[in-house]
Amino acid sequence: MKYPDNIVAVTALAIDYIGFIFYEKSKRFVGNANQEYIKGLKAVIKVGVFVNASLTEIYHKIDEFNLNAVQLHGDESPQFCEELKQHTAVTVIKAFGIDQHFDWTVLNVYAGAIDYFLFDTKSNSYGGTGMRFDWSLLHQYKLECPYFLSGGLDANNVKDALQANDPRLYALDLNSKFEVEPGLKDIDLLAHSINSIKK
Repeated sequence: MKYPDNIVAVTALAIDYIGFIFYEKSKRFVGNANQEYIKGLKAVIKVGVFVNASLTEIYHKIDEFNLNAVQLHGDESPQFCEELKQHTAVTVIKAFGIDQHFDWTVLNVYAGAIDYFLFDTKSNSYGGTGMRFDWSLLHQYKLECPYFLSGGLDANNVKDALQANDPRLYALDLNSKFEVEPGLKDIDLLAHSINSIKK
């Protein structure tokens, strides 16, 4: 999310989380233009998305934007996540790109160091592909830690994502397939899909 009017419209849809990307190479990079506006947002959990940022940078952004959660999309270690969790009051979400060759045992060392996993489609661009991975691969996930599901969710398959009845599925990350352009959400499409999920 980048545009104040669009952010207002999205938060009016009774969403739980809203994300702001602090990775400069992303087309959705939020920058600092709306810092005070974002900092003042209430009644929604503000997530800062980072890729291989330093702890110092993340701490600064937490303070500058009054973030409630951080989503780590890079190669952050369990020790990095644990230190972040111990020294801040924010929720820590660690993202992993999933494909047929993903080694699910790499998640074991993150248990206890984070609050949630986020499972996205494997790519070289740290997410944002708009592509869906094979959700049947989630049967190989053996930990109890809850997770966000991301990657290729759209208006046609968003209800399908809930059919697995996995109690560990905590949230759906509705992103690129609900955009008019990077960082600008299609409010009507998003509203329709959220209503569909709640039925």
